[in-house]
Amino acid sequence: MKLHELKPAQGSRHKKKRLGRGISAGQGKTAGKGHKGQNARSGGGVRPGFEGGQNPIYRRLPKRGFTNPNRVEYAIVNLDTLNRFEEGTVVTPELLVQEGVVKNLKDGLKILGNGELSKKLTVKAHKFSASAIEKINAVGGATEVI
Repeated sequence: MKLHELKPAQGSRHKKKRLGRGISAGQGKTAGKGHKGQNARSGGGVRPGFEGGQNPIYRRLPKRGFTNPNRVEYAIVNLDTLNRFEEGTVVTPELLVQEGVVKNLKDGLKILGNGELSKKLTVKAHKFSASAIEKINAVGGATEVI
């Protein structure tokens, strides 16, 4: 195959519909807009969410709660996940992202005490649960709040 032989896939290209170019063209006179009415007018139509005067769905459904714009959301890592590192490693949020343990850090990293830690590690994170601190110290490791 050569460059001059390239063609688009069959049916992937369509001819533009030429509106208002005479009766024989198939889209003459009203140009597919029907006779009169709001949608036939220039600039006509209704806003998004308008249901013809019926009470729209966003007004029919109850509103509940509130979203705090200042919410701090931590990426969470459990202790048993940290067993993959070598003895004496300094575990940082950057290392966890690099290893693929955490996809994105969001607002910080929190270490939770789920599972058992079998290696002595120095763990640096933004927050720790009380049980995580207890278990890390029990193995002889250290915790450091960033």
